[in-house]
Amino acid sequence: MADPTSDVPTPRRLHRARRAVGRAARAARAWRPRHGWPATIALVLAALVASVVFGVTTASVQAALGPHVTRYDVTTDATVTIDFGPLGTLQIDSPLPATLGVRATVQEIPASVTELGEARTLQALSEDLNAYVAFFSGPAAAVQDVAYALVRDAVVRSAVAFVVLVAAWFLLRWLLGPDRRRELVDRLGPHARAWQAAVLVVVVGGTLLTSSVAPGDRPAAPQATSAVFDGTPLAGARVTGRLGGVIDTYGGYAVDAWRANEDFYRSAEDSLVAAWEDRATEEEQAAQEAAQQDAADRAAALHAAPDQDDEGADETSTDRGDGDPDASAQDAEQPEPAATDDPDGAAPSATDDPDGASPSATASPSPTAPPVDPVVLVVVSDLHCNVGMAPLIGRLAELAGADAVLDAGDTTMNGTSVEQYCVTSFARAVPPGVELVTSPGNHDSRETTANYARAGATVLDGGVVEVAGMRILGDRDPNETRVGGGGTASAADETPAEAGRRLAETACDDGEVDLLLVHTPAVGDAALEDGCVPAQVSGHFHRRIGPEQVGLGVRYVSSSTAGATLNQATVGPLSGVAELTVLRFDPESRRIMDYQVVSVAPDTSVTVGERLLWPAIVEPRDEDVPGFGPEDGGTAPGEDAAPEG
Repeated sequence: MADPTSDVPTPRRLHRARRAVGRAARAARAWRPRHGWPATIALVLAALVASVVFGVTTASVQAALGPHVTRYDVTTDATVTIDFGPLGTLQIDSPLPATLGVRATVQEIPASVTELGEARTLQALSEDLNAYVAFFSGPAAAVQDVAYALVRDAVVRSAVAFVVLVAAWFLLRWLLGPDRRRELVDRLGPHARAWQAAVLVVVVGGTLLTSSVAPGDRPAAPQATSAVFDGTPLAGARVTGRLGGVIDTYGGYAVDAWRANEDFYRSAEDSLVAAWEDRATEEEQAAQEAAQQDAADRAAALHAAPDQDDEGADETSTDRGDGDPDASAQDAEQPEPAATDDPDGAAPSATDDPDGASPSATASPSPTAPPVDPVVLVVVSDLHCNVGMAPLIGRLAELAGADAVLDAGDTTMNGTSVEQYCVTSFARAVPPGVELVTSPGNHDSRETTANYARAGATVLDGGVVEVAGMRILGDRDPNETRVGGGGTASAADETPAEAGRRLAETACDDGEVDLLLVHTPAVGDAALEDGCVPAQVSGHFHRRIGPEQVGLGVRYVSSSTAGATLNQATVGPLSGVAELTVLRFDPESRRIMDYQVVSVAPDTSVTVGERLLWPAIVEPRDEDVPGFGPEDGGTAPGEDAAPEG
């Protein structure tokens, strides 16, 4: 049977639909609550207030405090209390509005942190101290993480409470029925004001009972503040119980370590600024001298040309032999062309001397090509939770005018939940407007990587992303390393070689990948050998390698930005040299122009290296192109000589 509406013209259907919508809109405008708008609005506002109060005062999250798992609960005593159980508490006045406070109940240290083999007591205490020093080096990031988590939990709880109140209201109406509701209204109507006053008393009384007076209105507390924390973020803290004696006896060691850490990285940051300015001055002077020398050479060539014409006039008028003197004189008038800054880096000196010992490798702008506005990248790797380096990363990004910061992985030590403040500290150190891209390493985890993404980082997951005009490909490391947890194991359903082949296929299918960013260098072998990516940046080895040609691309392995050395902590003052690298990318030729290494030494001195040309890609004569790393893609030769952390 045919549909009778199928013959109706489309305009008529649209007209009917518009009429139906109009009727619904008029019905909505004409609707009025049975008890009037004021009563309805008051009821909704009361439900909202009750829901918000419930959500805020019951908000609770689990986060970290140093190496400890800690439970944070919102309170109404206007105090931030850190509860160490039988040891006692540490209290400071709350910065939250009204009388809101927070209670942090310190729990155990996760097994993944303590499983470090058989360690003596002093070694274990030293490791815990390092964790606390790292935490207090970036307390703002940790506090903000907890605050954001509490706000999210409070919003969720408030929304759930509001939905429950609304559902309970309609359920109660349905259970009573219209007759019973009218009967109740008739009985309670004459006493409406009394009922409203009773509800108001209950709300106000409940608020007062669950709150406390503000700090300024309290009687003077007999508890004395601990002088150990003077000059620290915990200045003015009050200590109760046995914890007071522990802090008075041993707290000075932790505070001294924290102060030494702060002084070290503050001095290193000052050295970075001074070294960068010195290098900029040297480059400016070198450019001026080069320009003056070029002008002098041109003037000398023009001055010598007339003399050569006079001396060879007779010969040029009669002799047009094989030597072609006219052509020789004409060639003599042309000055020797200056060295150009090939975006592809066609300068053997840059490849022969990757450490920058050769002055001839210094890049200089081409006099024949218009200057380009390069994309500036700051490369860091293997930070291993050394949040002391975070301010230096941010400052270098500002000094270099960076467009993006590339993190080649191993941002944390063990990928545990208590290391959330590490990734947050690094993410918030990046200046506003500068993008942050990371390829998670084998010491990172999906949990810490998710926290990194929430803090603002772009996490590579096997696809191509466009960052500051560059197309970057990368993925998390296929291996997973846990300290004390059995070493390194596969973290995915594929081997490193399979991951490398997948990335190579993605790059070849895309055809416009500018950079491959992966943690373990060998994972990029296939993409480089196929010529599908012109450049690769990695980390993992804790030492700098290259840039050097591998296959049909150029690979650069960054050293550790935490100064990681064997059997030494990566928090606190540096144990080894920390390195950062500045790359400049030409958006027109879509090639890296040059690189510049910045080194921070354990004595807080900083060395800013010369800009060195990025090596040109040389087409091989046969298939035996030198590279490193076995074909199965697990590790590269020498990895055991450069341990991580």
